[in-house]
Amino acid sequence: MGWLRANLFSSWINTAVTLVLAYFVIRWAISFVEWGIINAVWSVPNNQTQACRDLKGVGACWAVITEKHRFILFGTYPYEEHWRPGLCILLFIGLFIVSAMRRFWRKELAFVWVGTLAVIGVLMWGGVLGLPYVPQERWGGLVITLILATFGLAFAFPLAILVALGRRSKLPAIKALCVLYVELIRGVPLISLLFMASVMFPLFLPEGMNIDKLLRAQIAIILFAGAYLAEVVRGGLQALPKGQYEAADALGLSYWQKTGFIILPQALRLVIPPLVNTFIGFFKDTSLVLIIGIFDLLTAGKTAIIEPAWQGFGVEVYLTVGAIYFVFCFAMSKYSQDLETELNRHRRR
Repeated sequence: MGWLRANLFSSWINTAVTLVLAYFVIRWAISFVEWGIINAVWSVPNNQTQACRDLKGVGACWAVITEKHRFILFGTYPYEEHWRPGLCILLFIGLFIVSAMRRFWRKELAFVWVGTLAVIGVLMWGGVLGLPYVPQERWGGLVITLILATFGLAFAFPLAILVALGRRSKLPAIKALCVLYVELIRGVPLISLLFMASVMFPLFLPEGMNIDKLLRAQIAIILFAGAYLAEVVRGGLQALPKGQYEAADALGLSYWQKTGFIILPQALRLVIPPLVNTFIGFFKDTSLVLIIGIFDLLTAGKTAIIEPAWQGFGVEVYLTVGAIYFVFCFAMSKYSQDLETELNRHRRR
């Protein structure tokens, strides 16, 4: 009650604003419950969507999700092999959970990452251990989004650290090269890089040589994310007091010992919020691969409602896709808040 009086009802203006907003929120919540639950249609027999159309917008047609959820999650992957991308999604989630636990932050975690990603590659491609081969063109849905985001950020982060250190190097050649890379990549939108990787890059390859379209898109995302993350890391390096560098030099540590044990841990701790903000942004930016014909989660959702029987029910599909994006992004945001609180606990003493 004290918090309510202090923050929501401290004056007659705050009280009026609180009551008006509460009215609209309650009214919207009631309308959404009526539309999304009470009057909704959850399934229809044999794509007979007349029951949904009879609602005339009064209720949601969640039957489109019931019928198209496999396509949204797995794209055009062979139906009888859907257990493979489904298992890959679970492996990705498990890998994220394990990596988020500080008690597992040891050298062995790198081998866990390598082993898990290798298993995911075997499951997706197949061709070994009795698994039928599935070409990359058949991949799609949520698993593609997780592949692009996970591999992209996993390779972009160490690249960003090296570039950030290079921008602060005393060697003119290295510094100029890192500055050129960052400014060039940050000066163009991600769409242009994806377009270059998909259309222009193959023109410079030798005749008969071809690189997988997904790999080209992955490289473009890595380069783009690396440039933005490098500036975030450089901000942390510049925010660190000069005394930390001088103390490390006084201990007689080498450059890499000083950087790895003293400078980087403190710099990265300072920039956890902008780092996670960048991670979240690039997780959502993977949807831009639709311009080169890769069926990520959002593209699969758009394609699912192209069928004439399900046209007009895009709201339900976009709400579902948005909910999936929200779950992953909110988990990253919440984890970053807890991690920042834990690592900066000494500052409150």
